[in-house]
Amino acid sequence: MLLLRRAALGGRAVAALRCLPAGRSTSRSAATYVQGQSPEPRIREYFYYIDHQGQLFLDDTKVKNFVTCFKDKKFLIFFFSRLRSNQSGRYEEDFPFLSLCGRERNFLRCDDRPVVFTHLLGGAAAPPELLSYCGGAEKLALAFRPEALYMHPDSGRVYHPCPERWGGVGLVRSALAIELSPFFVYPAESGQSEQPTHFIWEGQKHTLTNELAGCFPTAEEASGQQGEPG
Repeated sequence: MLLLRRAALGGRAVAALRCLPAGRSTSRSAATYVQGQSPEPRIREYFYYIDHQGQLFLDDTKVKNFVTCFKDKKFLIFFFSRLRSNQSGRYEEDFPFLSLCGRERNFLRCDDRPVVFTHLLGGAAAPPELLSYCGGAEKLALAFRPEALYMHPDSGRVYHPCPERWGGVGLVRSALAIELSPFFVYPAESGQSEQPTHFIWEGQKHTLTNELAGCFPTAEEASGQQGEPG
């Protein structure tokens, strides 16, 4: 993992940005770090950021785009298969997730969610369909549950369940959400101004469970959180 990062490491202390719930703007925190720092003998710490398209970067990369993101499939599989909630006692607020690699601590913050579903694999010829996430193709994939898709009423972003160790909620990246959007069914005469009620997939009409709705703050809670000092 170290060789993949070496060219991008800056060696300067930088401030981190928090990973916040959907619909909130990120704000700069007071946390500082140096990429590759060694707080203990033989321990190295690195800091990462994942955007809402599922692209992974070193956190202090100035220009974040497809050119500068990590694209090595083996590295991405290794990184995300070890991703867990950060309960290390270090940077927990600013980097809520942690991927351990031997003596390396790889801290992660996110634009929205640490798991971003990027592709739908399989289909009628090869059921069941799988949602692939974070560039890992079939090696990083979960079973697609069409009835569990959730469209956030404020942001319009689409979400799908994921394991609790990643927060229980994964984001569907915008390109895939656009592909899925024609299959959402809305209440009669509402156009698309209200929440969808059903999702039609493989000829079957699924009633949306909205089971992920409780994972997001209410409008009042989000407003109160935005008013808190950063």
